[in-house]
Amino acid sequence: MDHRIKILIKSFLFMFLILPLIFISVLSGCKADESSEEISVTEQEEGTEGEELEESAETEDGTGEDAVAGTEITGNINILSGLEISDTVKSSRPIAIMVENTPDARPQSGLIYADIIFEVVDEYGVTRYVVIYSSYEAEIVGPVRSARIYYAEIARGFDPVYVFWGTYVECFDVIKKLDMDVLDGNQMGYVASTNSGWRDYNRSNITEHTAFMSTIKLKEDALVNEYSLEGGQSPLRFKIDAAEADRGSIDDIAINFSDQSAYEANFEYNKEENVYYKYQAGLPHTDYETGEQISVNNVIVMITDIEGPIDESNHMAVRTTGTSDIGKAFYFMDGTVKEGTWERTSAFDPFIYRNSNGEIILFNRGSTWVAMIQDTGRLTY
Repeated sequence: MDHRIKILIKSFLFMFLILPLIFISVLSGCKADESSEEISVTEQEEGTEGEELEESAETEDGTGEDAVAGTEITGNINILSGLEISDTVKSSRPIAIMVENTPDARPQSGLIYADIIFEVVDEYGVTRYVVIYSSYEAEIVGPVRSARIYYAEIARGFDPVYVFWGTYVECFDVIKKLDMDVLDGNQMGYVASTNSGWRDYNRSNITEHTAFMSTIKLKEDALVNEYSLEGGQSPLRFKIDAAEADRGSIDDIAINFSDQSAYEANFEYNKEENVYYKYQAGLPHTDYETGEQISVNNVIVMITDIEGPIDESNHMAVRTTGTSDIGKAFYFMDGTVKEGTWERTSAFDPFIYRNSNGEIILFNRGSTWVAMIQDTGRLTY
């Protein structure tokens, strides 16, 4: 074959076989560079060392079930308080303890160390608490009281170790179906029990007001029963507190759980500290051991269906699940209020809190008080 023809053939092969491969390689390199530029860069602000701030993941139009209202704190934080995990702030699996609130039980022990407290009406217009711990230990918690079906359902959403002092047979049946890790201080034999509780008759001569427990001892009992102390779920996601200049002026929240004034809860806002101080029946709600007044960083008011009495024991029925169209909610933080909704599909799921635009609410770091009431007329602010 002529030498010139051979050269032409080689040139032809280079142009049509080799050049396209080079072109593809160049394009691939460009795409890799573009991809790396799209990775979000975390921001650091004063007071958030070791924590990350992330803009919400949204759909193209800025909406969607995962859209959040603001810049979210992520990273090495406790899922219930949003506080950075350290030697002081723990991150153990939630311990949810039933604590009573009759006037004879006040002041209670250990509420000041809780991450989240749910308050809901019980029989005879009395309220009771589901007190949830993870960030801090409480050496004394109580007085501890019995479980109810809706309290157990509230607790289940945190995947906790659920602790109480007895209950009635039908409630035990529901607790078993909820498939929870539980510890019963009354040792009735229906579920696993704890031996670490004690009675303090110096607090009251009425037995119902004398039961106490310790989160430290409860964790030891949990391990004996082969319960994990890791994990848990949380309904809360977090943000940085508003700057003082941006804080609101809603300084008094009043919640009437029942017709009994002894159970009216008030939260007075301190703008400088950006916390809400708790009052009960017009008096500061204090801790028994320290005398410290309870303060929280967020107040949530959930509107739901509450009916009763439903039986001869005057037990109540409280709806703890539902869709957003029937779950109205009010979120108080930074001296402001945001109206929105709450929802959850089942008792096994955490609550989901959204604003009026359907975005996930972000809360201030710290402690949160959650009140469940049956109508908005019981809330004033």
